[in-house]
Amino acid sequence: MTHECAKSIVRRMHDPKFASHYFVGQGLDVGGAPDPLSSFKPFFPLMTGCDTWDLPQGDGQVLESVADETYDFVHSSHCLEHLVDPMVSLRNWLRVLKPGGHMVVIVPDEDLYEQGVFPSTFNDDHKWTFTVFKPDSWSERSLNVLDLLRHLGPQAEVQKVECLNSTFYHGQQRFDQTRLPTTECAIEFVVRKRPEAEVTARGRLPA
Repeated sequence: MTHECAKSIVRRMHDPKFASHYFVGQGLDVGGAPDPLSSFKPFFPLMTGCDTWDLPQGDGQVLESVADETYDFVHSSHCLEHLVDPMVSLRNWLRVLKPGGHMVVIVPDEDLYEQGVFPSTFNDDHKWTFTVFKPDSWSERSLNVLDLLRHLGPQAEVQKVECLNSTFYHGQQRFDQTRLPTTECAIEFVVRKRPEAEVTARGRLPA
């Protein structure tokens, strides 16, 4: 799965929230090499910069050298499935996010990408499969995105969960459709980090 971030840019440019809310200020792109979000900074004018965190920087699950509440947004495209503990990863990504900032994450959808076979025949480094929500899955390593987000705690305001299947070719023989220039086989979710006042109020209420 290469250049999946690049593949997402046109779609994201058609959703004004990416430019006006999500990619605002200084960001961190976890697992961004060799297709970093920073390459597309001109398309998101309120993005002041975006640091790339990949293997040379250390464990993307822990972000050990990054202090709490450092970044205005955190982005990760197709990294979470490679990490040992996705729940720990999401908690640390939320940890380094400033209150009011957004975490934007893309993971492969198990039915669109792995397509019923795990370990993955298309990427043998995948440690997990993901679905938006299933009461039961064919994969023994399946994680429901909604369950992960539910356990992120009261600071996590879920703003978007979407199965990116609009360019998927259903009814074809099994093959890795991410090799096509237009097809995303993924789930994208966006979480806003609530400021402490909103956590106390148990919601985002008028002033």
